[in-house]
Amino acid sequence: MTDSLDSQPAPLFALQADAVQLDSLAALALPSTVSLPSGIARETVDVAGTDAGDIQRLTQARLGVASSLYVALRCKSVQSAAHGLRVALLSSGWATLLRLPEGLREAIEVAALLHDVGMIGLPDEVLRKPGPLDSDEIRMVDDARKMSVEILRNACAQPKVLEIVENTPAWYDGSRPGYSLRGDDLPLGARMIAIAEAFDAMTTDQVYRPAMSLERAGFELFAGAGVQFDPRLVNDFVEFQSGNLDRIREEVAGRWLRTLAPEISNSYWALTDSSNHTKDRHDQRFFEDRLLDNMHDAVVFVDAAMRVVRWNHGAERMTGIAGTSICDRRWTPSLLNIRSEKGAVISDEDCPVVSAITSGVQSLRRLSIGGRSRDRVAVDTHAIPVVDPDGAILGAVLILHDASSETSLEERCQSLHTRATRDPLTQVANRAEFDRVFELFINTHRQQRVPCSLIICDLDKFKRINDTYGHQAGDEAIKTLATLLKSSCRPGDLVARYGGEEFVMLCADCDNAAAARRADELRKRLEQTPQPALGGRSITASFGVTVIQPGDTSETMLRRADRGLLIAKEKGRNTVVQLGAGSDDSQGASTPIIWGQAAPGNNGCFSTELKTPMPLPVLREKLLGFVADHQAKVLHQDDESVVMRLENHGQPQRRRADRSVSFEVALTLSRRTDQQSVNNGAGKRKIPYSCIHVAIHPRRPRDRRREGIEAAAREVIASLRSYLGATESSQSHLTPIEPVEPGPKAWWRFW
Repeated sequence: MTDSLDSQPAPLFALQADAVQLDSLAALALPSTVSLPSGIARETVDVAGTDAGDIQRLTQARLGVASSLYVALRCKSVQSAAHGLRVALLSSGWATLLRLPEGLREAIEVAALLHDVGMIGLPDEVLRKPGPLDSDEIRMVDDARKMSVEILRNACAQPKVLEIVENTPAWYDGSRPGYSLRGDDLPLGARMIAIAEAFDAMTTDQVYRPAMSLERAGFELFAGAGVQFDPRLVNDFVEFQSGNLDRIREEVAGRWLRTLAPEISNSYWALTDSSNHTKDRHDQRFFEDRLLDNMHDAVVFVDAAMRVVRWNHGAERMTGIAGTSICDRRWTPSLLNIRSEKGAVISDEDCPVVSAITSGVQSLRRLSIGGRSRDRVAVDTHAIPVVDPDGAILGAVLILHDASSETSLEERCQSLHTRATRDPLTQVANRAEFDRVFELFINTHRQQRVPCSLIICDLDKFKRINDTYGHQAGDEAIKTLATLLKSSCRPGDLVARYGGEEFVMLCADCDNAAAARRADELRKRLEQTPQPALGGRSITASFGVTVIQPGDTSETMLRRADRGLLIAKEKGRNTVVQLGAGSDDSQGASTPIIWGQAAPGNNGCFSTELKTPMPLPVLREKLLGFVADHQAKVLHQDDESVVMRLENHGQPQRRRADRSVSFEVALTLSRRTDQQSVNNGAGKRKIPYSCIHVAIHPRRPRDRRREGIEAAAREVIASLRSYLGATESSQSHLTPIEPVEPGPKAWWRFW
C-alpha cells in the first residue's frame, strides 16, 4: 500500500488480489449480542462449511431473488463471497453513521455484496493461488471486475447500483487506466466500497502474509489518500472503524433480517429462478476417518446425551476395549477407571467430558486410567466441547495422550515449582513468574525476528460483583476468566494473574491482528458463560492488546497494552482495543548514526528526518501515546514542536554504578508535499506528507559510553518510527554542538 503513491497501479491490483485470495478464512464473525430471528447464529457463521443457512437467510433478506447470484459466487469461491458480505456489512454501517439517504445506502449494500460476482469467470488456479498475482493474472482479475458489471446489467433494475459497481476499481485521482471519472465525480458509493474492501483485504489473513493490525491498515489508507482513495472519506472511515463495530453490525444484520420486506429487496431485480447449493461432504468424511483411525492418541466422541459415538483405534490400543463393544453405551468415568494424579476416583461431576458438555469450556488435565494390562497409565486429557453455530452444545471430544514416561521426573519437581510460580487461586502463573519470563520472552523474539504480542484484561465492574454477591462469587468469576485464558493457550504462551482481577497473556509468534482476534474470541466466550454464583448471569471483561515494536522494552510494551485496556474501559467496557504495529519493520536497519565531535568530551547531537502520510492532528495523538508509554517528561510544546526528556532503560548496564542513558529529544513537525509523475504522462501530482525533524542529545555531556549511547539512540528512533508509522529519510546529517546546560532552551539553537 505504501507503494500506492508511486506511478504504477500495482498496489490497487494487489488489494483486489487479496480480496480474491482469502485462502485462510474459516469463519465470518457476526454480532455477539444481537437477538436475531429465525435461529441466526449468535457467535460465528461458518462460511466454509456446508451448513450455509444463516448466510443464505442474510443474503436473501438483502438481495431477494438475486441471492442466486451470490450463491453462484459462493459455489465458485467461498472466500470471495465472504469478502463481499463483510464489505457489505462494513459499508452499510458506515453509510448509517454518515446518515446517507436510505435509497443510496441500500444501493451501496447491494453493490458491495455483488461487486465481485464476476470472479465466477476466473480460473481456479488464479482464485486459489497461494501468493501474489503476476501481471497477467492481475489483468484477468481486472477483466473479472468488468464482468461483474455485465452480469448485473442483465438483471439489475437500478442504474445506481451499476454505476457503483462499475467505478469501484477507479482511483480517486483518475490515474488508473480504463476509468474516465475522477475525484468527486466518482459515485460516493464506489469511493466508500473501494476503502472498505481495501481495509477488509488488509485485515484478513492471506496464505502469503498475515493480516495487518487495524492501526497499520489505517496508516496504509492514509498513504493512499488523495491518490487511490478519497482523503475526506479516509478520515471518516478511520474514525468510524475505531468505534464499536460490533454494535454497528448488530444494527445492519437486524435491519436486513427484520425490516426488509421481499418487495423492497426484489425491487432491484427482474424475477429469476434461484436454487440452493448443498456441498457433498462424502469425500471429506473419508479424510476425517483416516486421520482418526491412524492417530496414536486415543480419541473419543461423546454426544450431549452422554452416549459414546466414536472410539478410535488409538483408544482400543490404550484401553484394550473394542470400539464395537463400547459405542452407544453411556459414558461414565468408571468405564476407564479414571483417577486423579493422587489416585482419587474421579466422580461424574469432576469428569472432564461432563465438565466440557455442561460448561462449554475445554480443559487440560493430567489423570490416569486403567490400561489394557490392568496397570495404571498416566494420560494427558484434553476435553473439548462441540458447539453448533446456534450455540447449542452437541457433545465433547476427549483426547487421551500417554504420558506415563514423563511422570516420574515431573513428580519430583512439580510441587516446589508450582508453589514458587503459580497463583494459588487460579493456578496460572503469578506476578513474579510473569516478570521473570517477560524479559526473556521479548529478548528471544527479538533475536529470532518474529512477532510476539501481549494481552492484558480486566473484569468489568468487579467491585460491584464483590459488593453484591460476596467475595466467594468474585473468586469464582476470577477463576472462570483464568480458565478461559488457559484454554486459549498455545505452546510457548503464558497466562499470569497480574493482580486482583487483572490478567496478562504472552502470545508467542503472534502478530497484533491475530492477538486481537484471540482476545475478542475470549471476550465473546466469557460473556456467553453463565455464572452459577451470580444467579446465572454472565460477566464481561475489557482487553488491551499490543505487539512488540522496534525500540520497545518490557515496560513500554506493558504500558501500551495497559493504555489499550484503559481506552477499552472508556469505550464502555466489554471490548478489545489494540495499539501498536503502526509501521512495517521489514524495511531494514535505519540510517547509520553520526555523532558531532565539536568539543572534547562532547557526545554530539544526532538529527534525522522522518516521513509519514499521517496528517498532523493524528500525528500529535500518536505522540501522546509515545510520551505515555515511555514516561517521558514534556519540557516544551507548541503547534509545531515538542521537547521531551526521556530515560532509556533498554540498554544493559555494564557496571552496578552505571546509570541508564538519558536523552532530551526535540521534534519539529511540518507538512510538505512531493512532486510525482502521473502514470499516464499527464504531468505531476502533489503528494502531501508530514515531516518530523528529530534531534537527540544525551543529557550528561561527560558521558563517554559512545557505543551504548548510539545503541540507545537507535532504539529511540526505531520506537518513534513505530508509533508514528514513519520511514526515515535517505540522509541523516551531522549537527555539531557546543556543550550546554540541559534544558528546553538549549534546543532552540538547533531549530
